[in-house]
Amino acid sequence: MNRSRQRIGVETNQRGFTLVQAIFVLVVLGLLGAYMVTLGTVQQATSTQALLQARAYQAARAGLEWGIARVAAGVAVGATFAVADTGCGVVVSIDEPGDSPYSEGVQAVRIYHITATASPVGLTVANPDYVSRELKVTVEEVEEVEEVEEDAVE
Repeated sequence: MNRSRQRIGVETNQRGFTLVQAIFVLVVLGLLGAYMVTLGTVQQATSTQALLQARAYQAARAGLEWGIARVAAGVAVGATFAVADTGCGVVVSIDEPGDSPYSEGVQAVRIYHITATASPVGLTVANPDYVSRELKVTVEEVEEVEEVEEDAVE
């Protein structure tokens, strides 16, 4: 009888130990779940940012191409326009430096600096989804200059 009382006494002293383990496991699983939710949110935000950055980059490239076409057409002025179905606005500036045009042998060379800046329409810098891409290119326009013959001048 003595032995049976000792066994019962040992079992009664260890009551609640499983409860501590269960609470520990629940806390760890809860923290793991919260981490997974946070990780999923960050991944979603990262993919959204990547998409917006790609759209802004392509809109800026379109702005550069438009600026180059304006220079080729002889209408070198800056303008603002929106690229269709991208949600990005583009500001294109075409600048001609003060020393342009200059002569290079029998050619007159004009240099244009074209800058295209694209950003999502309706978003401000304070918005976490705001992105901006700025691309620059330098274009040369070369014209042949007719030489004046020395014999004709005399």
